[in-house]
Formats: sequence, C-alpha cells, structure tokens
Amino acid sequence: MNPLLVLVIIAIYFAFLMIISYFASRNRNDETYFTGDRQSPWFLVAFGMVGAGLSGVTFVSLPGMVGNNSFFFYQFILGNVVGYLFITFVLIPLYYRLQLVSIYSYLQERFGNKTYKTGSLFFLVSQSFGAALRLLLAAKILQFALFDKFNIPFFVTVIIILFMVWLYTNKSGIKTIVWTDTLQTTFLILGAVITIYSILTSLNLTLGESIQKVVNHEYFTVFNWDSSSGNNFYKQFVAGILVSIAMIGLDQNMMQKTLTCKNQWDAQKNTLTYSFILAITQFLFMGLGVLLYIYAENQGIALPMDENGSLLDTDTLFPNLALNHLGTFAGLFFVLGITAASFSSVDSSLTALTTSFTYDFLDRSHKSSKEKKILKNWVLLGFSFIIFLIIMIFSNSRGDIISLIFKVAGYTYGPLLGLYLFGMFSTIRIRDKWVPIICLLAPICTYILSWYFKNTFHFDFGFINIAVNALLTMLGLILIKKT
Repeated sequence: MNPLLVLVIIAIYFAFLMIISYFASRNRNDETYFTGDRQSPWFLVAFGMVGAGLSGVTFVSLPGMVGNNSFFFYQFILGNVVGYLFITFVLIPLYYRLQLVSIYSYLQERFGNKTYKTGSLFFLVSQSFGAALRLLLAAKILQFALFDKFNIPFFVTVIIILFMVWLYTNKSGIKTIVWTDTLQTTFLILGAVITIYSILTSLNLTLGESIQKVVNHEYFTVFNWDSSSGNNFYKQFVAGILVSIAMIGLDQNMMQKTLTCKNQWDAQKNTLTYSFILAITQFLFMGLGVLLYIYAENQGIALPMDENGSLLDTDTLFPNLALNHLGTFAGLFFVLGITAASFSSVDSSLTALTTSFTYDFLDRSHKSSKEKKILKNWVLLGFSFIIFLIIMIFSNSRGDIISLIFKVAGYTYGPLLGLYLFGMFSTIRIRDKWVPIICLLAPICTYILSWYFKNTFHFDFGFINIAVNALLTMLGLILIKKT
C-alpha cells in the first residue's frame, strides 16, 4: 500500500480518538481517571472490552496459528466461557460488595498487607508483559506498512505509539477508554469481515461455499484427545477456565472497565455479553485463518517452513496477504484494524497499571488535586517506559505471539489465582509475611516440573501450567497457616 495513504488513515483514526477524549474529559474529577465516575453503559463496556480482549494478537496471530495448531485453540476458548460464569456470579458480587477500585484490596482484608502488595505486584508484572507483547506484534506490522518507508527506526515507532496513547488517555483514563474501545472493536471486526469478503471475491466463492471449504479443510480439527499433547482437550479446557478467571476476573485492566458500570447487575450483564461476543469473534478469526491459507495455496504464494514441515513466522501471514495481495480496500481496513489493535492493546493496560500502582503502593490521601494529577502522570510515564523496554527485549522473537502470552501468563498469574481461590474457598488464616516467598517459589517450581515431565515422560503441560502454579501456591499457603 501507498505509505502516504497509510499515514492519512492513521491520522484520521487518531483524530477520532482525540475527539472522544475531549468530550469524555469534561466534568471530570480526581477519581474520574480511575473509576469513570461509575456511569458507563454496560452494553458499551461489553462491546468495547471485546477490542481489548482481541487486540493485535487475535487480529494477526490467531488466524496464522491455525496452520500449525488447527482449531485446537478453540478448546481453550470454550473453557474461557465457563470461566466467565465464575467471574460473573462469584467475583463481581464480591468486588461490588466491597466497593473496590483496585481489586487487590480484597487480599489485604482477607490475609494482610504483605499479601495485598504481593498480589498487586504480580498483576503489575503480568500486565506489563502482556501489554508489551500485544503491542509488539501490532507495532511490527505498522513498522512494515508505514514507518520503514520513511526510514524510521523501530524503537521510534514504539515511542510514537505510546505517546499517542498518552495524549488521549492522560486526562480521563478509563472514562475515555470505555468509549475509544468501542471504536477500536468496530474496526477490528470490520478488518476481519472485509478481508473475508476480499478473499471470497478473489476466489469466486459464495459465503456458503467458503464455509464448506473451511469445515472440510485439514486445519478444521477442533478436539485433540492425545493425553501427552499440550493441545489435549482437557488441558486446554481447564486452562481456559483458569486463565480467563486469572486474566480477566483477577486482572485490574479488565475488571476496572466492568466496575465503571452503574451497578452489579449491569456489570454482570456486561461480562456475560462480552464472553459470548468474544467467543464468536475468535471463531471468526480462526475461520479467517483457514481462508488465508486457502488463498495463499490458490495463488501459489510460498510460505516459509522449517525442516519438520512446520510453518514459520505465522504472524506474518495475515499482514503479508492483506497489504500485498488482497487489494487496496482490504489493505485499508487491515491498517485500520491493526491501528485499532495497537491502541486498544496498550491504552487500557497503561490505565490499569497506573490505577493499581497508585492505589496499592502510593499514599494519595493528603495530596491536593494538582499533586494527584502530577503523581498520576509520573506513574503513567514510568509504566510506558517499562512497556517500551519489554518490547525492545522481545523485538526479535519469532513464532505466534499468542502462545507466548499465555505461557508467560501461566507463570505470572498462577500465584494470583492461587491466592484468590485459597482466600475465597477456605477460612484458613496464614502468616502474611511469608506470602511473597511462596508466590516466588511457586512459578519456579512449576517451570522445573514442566521441564522434568516434558523431558522424562514426554508430557507437555501446555497452558495447564497455570493450574500447577496455582495449586503449588495454595499448598505453600497451607504450610504457612497459623496454628
């Protein structure tokens, strides 16, 4: 695509975000950035959360990964839906009853201050890595589509994106994001729909014929019953339940939006609606992946493979075809989709990181409005720098980013999941001061066990490592219980 056209598209999209930010920032107060004044319409939050849940990882990585993993990831998504029921009927009533801003305040009430700080710290680490890896993929594509044409280095591209996010979120934070996420979700879904339309037109297929081709394709295999495989149904399904509870229900980023709803019932409707829209949309993107591979085969486009026949750099499949083969119309909406993904993947994460650190680690009670604003801006700047560093560290990574994100999440969210499950389903009191050690040892032991089982028994934990991690955390908590 013409780089000037890409630049114009991004500029127009950013202008819309700034307009939304302007109207959202009116009549704000000191807490608007963190709570959105608890006046967000639930249906708007639900639809907007889809964009944050999808991000550039789903937009690009999910279609590509079907080439090596078929539809096995959908087993994980089915588990997600069950996990959202737990979030809806167990966690949300708890958060509203306690009137939490930072959801990790629960740990202070249940266990003590050390546990509270430990839980919040694990979220900060988890969210920083997750946000950085999601933004990394989108930034690489924007680098290829635009910034390389102007000889702008990759690190400058990342800085530009982070600065643009700061411009439209720094005033009203979560109140702005609830509305901008709606716009971002719209363009993410449109990007997929327009690409599908372009492929069907190019291959002279009707919608019914394309569905038949996808269903009959070798990649359309949903269930894996091989017990030693990391893609085994039971591993993926259980991991899907636990990961959704941890990465959504115990994640300040996603719950902060939910807690901006007017009341508990609205928040529950939001979560249920979001879960089903997300599951349907993810299935759409996996189907798109099959169509992309069918198109590449039909057009004789060679895809790189390793010596074992596995596809390499599957994350490049969608951007390569959209920008170089499917025409200007598809390329236009791909750029809009990935731009939406770039902003959506980092704006709410930065707001959640700022909220969690500000409420959990800083004393704001005696500060003036001006001092609170300065403090918030410094925290936001600090986390922007941390995300920038992580992106640069992983900038040369290959393979599908979506698998990397969930593997990392298994180690970083596992202790947090263990703390909450232990707190909610037991009455045991623990020695609070030892909790940080337990939560550090659990992921280390999980990694050792994962390595041992894989090399000794050829048994791959896969995404189920989060369950092992949470279980080890709970066992450790039992060891430090008060007698």
